[in-house]
Amino acid sequence: MKINDLTPAAGSTKKPKRLGRGLGSGHGKTATKGHKGQKARSGGTKGPSFEGGQTPLQRRLPKRGFKNFPFKTVYAILNLSDIDKLGSDIVTPEILIETRAVKDPKCGIKILGGGTLSRPVTVQAHAFSASAIEKIKAAGGKAEVL
Repeated sequence: MKINDLTPAAGSTKKPKRLGRGLGSGHGKTATKGHKGQKARSGGTKGPSFEGGQTPLQRRLPKRGFKNFPFKTVYAILNLSDIDKLGSDIVTPEILIETRAVKDPKCGIKILGGGTLSRPVTVQAHAFSASAIEKIKAAGGKAEVL
């Protein structure tokens, strides 16, 4: 079998309607668009939000609030239980990315206090939760903000 031998299954394809190709075709003259009027013209339909000339809902409602999403700080988060599994004494963002503990640190890495540490570890990250700092210090380690 070759790629030029491949054909669609029988009955799965249809020939396209050939509009405006003479009266004998059954789709001639008005090309199935009826007689005159807006919908017979090219580009003749209004968009889905058009309300017949009435001021659209989108423009009638007031604008409210402020959207900060393009500038929002989104940290890649990591719990202390995940750091405990790594087994190294110094944890840096480079190590976390290398070991795939963190997927995509857009704005940095934040360490949260989920779980416990069984050994002293020096953790370097861009942000820490208060409980994470407490638990790292209680285990004898250091929390360094980058």
